[in-house]
Amino acid sequence: MNTPNQHIDHPLLKEKGVTLYIKREDTIHPLISGNKYRKLKYNLVEAKNQGHSTLLTFGGAFSNHIAAVACAGKEHGFHTIGVIRGEELQDQWQHNPTLALAHAQGMRFHFVSREDYRQKEEASFLESFKKLFGDFYLLPEGGTNDLAVKGCAEILTESDATFDVICCAVGTGSTVAGLINASQKHQKVLGFPALKGDFLNESISHFAHNDRWQLMTDYHFGGYAKMTGELIHFINDFKNKTGIPLDPIYTGKMLFGIFDLVNQKVFPRNTQILAIHTGGLQGIQGMNLVLKKKNLPLLDV
Repeated sequence: MNTPNQHIDHPLLKEKGVTLYIKREDTIHPLISGNKYRKLKYNLVEAKNQGHSTLLTFGGAFSNHIAAVACAGKEHGFHTIGVIRGEELQDQWQHNPTLALAHAQGMRFHFVSREDYRQKEEASFLESFKKLFGDFYLLPEGGTNDLAVKGCAEILTESDATFDVICCAVGTGSTVAGLINASQKHQKVLGFPALKGDFLNESISHFAHNDRWQLMTDYHFGGYAKMTGELIHFINDFKNKTGIPLDPIYTGKMLFGIFDLVNQKVFPRNTQILAIHTGGLQGIQGMNLVLKKKNLPLLDV
């Protein structure tokens, strides 16, 4: 499935001689949007091929992945189980927009402490869920595995070969790895991590087939799900000027980073950039609940 590339008309881009398009992966499906659709595509095929009827996965309070798995499960006939980080959510999930959406799509929740959640990749921990729920097809946190990378490689099409730079927000690394593998030899892929630290280099290298990529690590705004007034203003202003909503966890930070790099003249004149909109817009409502508690401005919805 191909998604449209939308040209961004902005005074700064004209001044610096840079062309920017956004690939609207957020329009791919009303509920399973962006890279989540791509990550799940081949995993759902494999789950059916293996004869599974239940999907089990992991995520936090406002996880795009949790919402997408719940919706994909309902659409494709799977039962879904979400192992949710944070026992305090057990009696509060009804007030959480993401979890309420997932529940409405049929997902069952199993809440665990943050300490236990860290065991999510350990065999004994996973085996305990089979005793609780029976057999299931395991989707890792964020959906990152070889099949997810294969699906994300399909984001780029032949017509995208005209671009010089491909930009993508980075969470667990499978989306950017797929883009790296699908990129042309003349293209460079820039990843904008939403998390602090350089540990993602190793994770991406595990899946990537070439070295034409670089992580831009200065745009996490303090870490995963951290926000500032400056970022909120940028996201709201961008939507007002372009009509494109940005999620605050990933795509908003990536676009802020791209415009900052353009302003710094990191990109030579006549550079053509394609930025991937990875969806995640369902998280805006939940983020606004957090921002309200912190007395910060709200994101436009």
